[in-house]
Amino acid sequence: MSINTLENELSELSERFRGYYPVVIDVETAGFNAQTDALLEIAAVTLKMDNSGWLLPDESIFFNVKPFAGANLEKAALEFTGIDPFHPLREDVDEGDALAEIFKMVRAGMKATGCKRAILVGHNATFDHNFVMAAAERAKIKRNPFHPFSTFDTSALAALVYGQTVLKKACDTAEIEFSTKEAHNAEYDTRKTAELFCRMINRWKTLGGWPLPERTKPDDESDTGGSL
Repeated sequence: MSINTLENELSELSERFRGYYPVVIDVETAGFNAQTDALLEIAAVTLKMDNSGWLLPDESIFFNVKPFAGANLEKAALEFTGIDPFHPLREDVDEGDALAEIFKMVRAGMKATGCKRAILVGHNATFDHNFVMAAAERAKIKRNPFHPFSTFDTSALAALVYGQTVLKKACDTAEIEFSTKEAHNAEYDTRKTAELFCRMINRWKTLGGWPLPERTKPDDESDTGGSL
């Protein structure tokens, strides 16, 4: 790849989302309250843009996470996900260590693409965003690359594009293979959410929605004035 080609590729991603670097994240938890309930799994997938402007999944990372000290573990949540937080072969890490590695990967991607800030992409993204922010605060991580409140929600986008809001149904409609048996695993769900997000962004490009057409001056408008 030539330097000029690489520069064009990188600048396109930084321009596509107003300087935001999209990172797909999914978490599995021991409840719905980000302040009190344990974060148990987290996965992240960064995205890249090829030479033709198509969005693609890039790097990925996954961690089993130790419940933080004093964390609440809702029995119903554990039964739903099937996660045993205390399984001896789980190979889990502290939430601060997991986020430090994810943030390191994200900052490297931001630097490479010239993006100014990361933005979380998720299915019902507010849920994932809340847990990431709460864990980062507990770990006293000062350099959090993610926007403090903005997200890209694939549930809302899928409702627009495919008329579906459930991840499996949206993937089915988008003709993305989806296994119910593997679902509710952060690594799997993040990968499928990344595929879905890229599929929708690329579909918008295919339909002519991006890049935006340049504004042209009306024939009857001069350099000194124009119609109101």
